[in-house]
Amino acid sequence: MSLPRFYCPDRILLVQGGALPREVAHHAVRVLRMEEGEELILFDGQGGEFRTRIMTIEGPRLEVTAGVFDSVERESPLQTILIQGLCATEKMDWIFQKAVELGVTALWAVSMERSVIRLKGEREARRLEHWHKVIHSACAQCGRNRVPELRFFGALHDCWAKLPALGLRLLLNPEGQPGRADTALPDGTVILLVGPEGGLSAAEIGQAHQAGFVDGRIGPRILRTETAALAVLATLQSRYEDWTL
Repeated sequence: MSLPRFYCPDRILLVQGGALPREVAHHAVRVLRMEEGEELILFDGQGGEFRTRIMTIEGPRLEVTAGVFDSVERESPLQTILIQGLCATEKMDWIFQKAVELGVTALWAVSMERSVIRLKGEREARRLEHWHKVIHSACAQCGRNRVPELRFFGALHDCWAKLPALGLRLLLNPEGQPGRADTALPDGTVILLVGPEGGLSAAEIGQAHQAGFVDGRIGPRILRTETAALAVLATLQSRYEDWTL
């Protein structure tokens, strides 16, 4: 049985031992009912993991021993950025959680013309904090020791300057004309662009084409926004070395 895993960003604590953050301690003791002497895995998202043991539990305080470092990595050889149009809260959570499990390298949430939710100021900050927790939890569950990058953009054109120079830019467009289905994976990163509920507007599709994106689709069916990116990520992983039988 695998050991429970928790995200803890304090590298010094992982190396030297000490009191875990209150939220981590609560989950370990109150949710998982862990006890003194039990082992667990801690990771800080920067690579590798630490095997440690619960030393003491006193109320909400949980202290662990100094961790034993293991440099193990479980990252996909395929670098992927998912640019996801902002959609309903539960759908975004689902997309981000499953994309992390499928090995995505970076998650960019973008407010698009047809997005049903708008984020600004304090609401944006709260949502980003929530998404970080979703991502950390997904990493803990699936065994990843590197946390995918998370960014938010207020409009689609705001993210063009941040795109890596090399790679395949793929627009998931059910009405497009795919032309590179048999193209070998180029050097660099695969960038997936997915619209919100209702898809991208005609203007946004035009912007994407001007930014070097090519159309792609899976079969003749129209997929929901929470299905599209995950289906393509799984397809790419199966095609480019992250799939074994």
